[in-house]
This record gives sequence, C-alpha cells and structure tokens, in this order.
Amino acid sequence: MEPKKSEIDRVDRALLRALSVNARASGAALAAEIGVAESTVSLRLRRLQQLGHIRGYRANIDLAALGASLQALISVRLVKHARVQIDDFRNAAPHWPGVIGLFHTAGADDYLLHVAAADASDLRDFVLEHLAEHPAVAHTETNLIFEYVDGDGWQDLVR
Repeated sequence: MEPKKSEIDRVDRALLRALSVNARASGAALAAEIGVAESTVSLRLRRLQQLGHIRGYRANIDLAALGASLQALISVRLVKHARVQIDDFRNAAPHWPGVIGLFHTAGADDYLLHVAAADASDLRDFVLEHLAEHPAVAHTETNLIFEYVDGDGWQDLVR
C-alpha cells in the first residue's frame, strides 16, 4: 500500500523530526518534546511503522574503528538489461562482504555500489571476486571516498 502524504499530521511530523535527532529517545522524552501523551507517542510510532514511514532504527557504526578505513562508490554497468540478470545482480550484491548500500540508477551506469574495505588491496580483491567475475557486469568504475558528511536537508520534508 502506497502511503498518502495526508496520512501524516503535525504530531507525526514532530515525532519523525525528534526521532531523526535521537532514535533512542524514550517514549516519555519524545512525548515531552512534542507535547503529547506518552500513549499517543506509542500509538503514533506503531502506526508510522505500519504505514512504512519508519522503516527501522539503526546504529551509525564507525567502520574505520572496525578496520574498514577505506570506502568507495563503484559504478556498475550491466551487460544487458535482461530481467534475470538484473534480478540476479540485485539479489546478490547487497550481501557481498563490505557492501554498505546499493543504488539502482538512471544514466550511463545501472548501479552504484557503496562498499567498505580494510585497504586498497581488499578493495581490489572485492572488485575482482565479485564484480569482474559476475556474468551480468560489463564495466565498473571505482571512486574512493575521502570524506562523508551526513546531510540534514531531508528534514525539511517532514516540516
């Protein structure tokens, strides 16, 4: 079911904004911040999850502290756009070691793969073992990430 924008009111938006700042905030803290009863927060959270507006809660892990100090964005162009090959690549890629995310894109390339690796050698091995060997992949281009900065401009969408 595609949620309708009108299903989100002022209280829902305030709750989403508060969670975007601190997803670990207690129901009591959220209730106090947005000025509603704690029971309202509980009901609203459950409803927002059921509607798919809240897809989950995550910890932001420092991958460098775990030994993966190198990150890259790898553009992937497929051999052809046969449904079987697209589905095979789409189903396999998110589960390869070091993959942070997969974007299906328009333009010259078909996918953008965000990966983490311990070093350049591990990144090269990833490309050779998972991309160069995959029958659906025609071309890749690897771009190293020097710095990543979280954006907060999306929060304007919940105002």
